[in-house]
Amino acid sequence: MSKYLIETSEKLFKSRLEKNTERSRSVNLVKFIIFRRPKNCINLIFQNPLIIISALLTFLFISCGEEKKDESEIYSLEQQVEYVPEKDAEIQFFNLDKMKKEAKNRFPCDTIDVIEFVLNNFPPGTYPLIFDRSVPYEIQKPAVIYYNDRGGGKYVFCVISRSRQGERFIEPKNIIGYDQSYIDLDSTKLGTAFPYLILMECVNNQLSLVWEAPIPSHGGFNRFSIKNWAAKNMMYIESNFHYAQGVGHINYNYFLIDGLRSFPHLMMTYFGIDFKRSIANINNDKYPDFYEYVFLSTDNRLQIIDSVAFVYNPKDSVYESSLGKKFNRPY
Repeated sequence: MSKYLIETSEKLFKSRLEKNTERSRSVNLVKFIIFRRPKNCINLIFQNPLIIISALLTFLFISCGEEKKDESEIYSLEQQVEYVPEKDAEIQFFNLDKMKKEAKNRFPCDTIDVIEFVLNNFPPGTYPLIFDRSVPYEIQKPAVIYYNDRGGGKYVFCVISRSRQGERFIEPKNIIGYDQSYIDLDSTKLGTAFPYLILMECVNNQLSLVWEAPIPSHGGFNRFSIKNWAAKNMMYIESNFHYAQGVGHINYNYFLIDGLRSFPHLMMTYFGIDFKRSIANINNDKYPDFYEYVFLSTDNRLQIIDSVAFVYNPKDSVYESSLGKKFNRPY
């Protein structure tokens, strides 16, 4: 890690030195032309303004050209980390070792163990996420929730994000927060994120993976929490994402239909200026249902005028509407 930082610093210093050298040369050239020529040459120069303009353009061209060259060189240095798994892993484990040294109160299967588990057991370019800030300057905490069941089992929920294979590795900061919910409209220059909700079990002070469920979003992560569906007294995990395009949010809800250790059932709800979907218990089976609301939006009026019920069909694994089977939703 230290060797890589030293090499990077040396390259940046050399680049800046060369840039300053070229700039000084161009400045000296202009000074020589204007101030150190004989008087008759100076008169000739001012009688021909094109000479001065050409000298100034040369100075600007050299300066701007060197600036761009320097930026491209810095970018290529960054790419070495973003595209090379070995260098990225070196940095991640360096940061992990630093956290271990600075931690004062540790316990089995704590957050540091969770981070280490993710780094050791998931593909390169996979990172645990952190909660978004609820107020400015708030210290962001890892997206980790501990849960103890009635039988004494110890479990850990965590939100992670993978990087798409073949692209540059993502940076968690680019997919967390309100502004980052626009990332679906951006190019893949920042990489493509694939968030997951995972459940781990802590047995004999060791973590093991129980299940991992994909979250159908690429950016705008806010928070996640454990909640209870009152209609069936059923536990579910709500993963909340910002949705800046609609000035609202989207919740990806994972219902533990068949218990904690079974793969969860996904159902999406959302709320914004002119869109809304809410949890419902329509046919009284074990699966949650929902209502989608129809809005009337005009220049001076915005209100809900109708709603459409959607019921889950376990045979086809799809939500079907009360208007007919052709109107359906995957989750």
